[in-house]
Amino acid sequence: MTYYEIILGVLLIISSLLITIVVLLQEGKNAGLSGAIAGGAETFFGKNKGRTIEQKLVKVTKFISIFFFVLVLAATLLLTFLKK
Repeated sequence: MTYYEIILGVLLIISSLLITIVVLLQEGKNAGLSGAIAGGAETFFGKNKGRTIEQKLVKVTKFISIFFFVLVLAATLLLTFLKK
């Protein structure tokens, strides 16, 4: 194995773990019947506070996912063309 294969492998493992952690930190989109009943009891400020944290997690998830996709594409192209 060459040095770039090791670096790409480590980066792929780290990014996949980060995606998993960030997705698990997010709240579920459907809360069911209990969410419909309790949702009306929340105040305006409480809703917005939760949304900003949730929006940040969504942005981080998108960024890490794009990074992961580009990394996989680069690794595939590098390993395909440099092995010949």
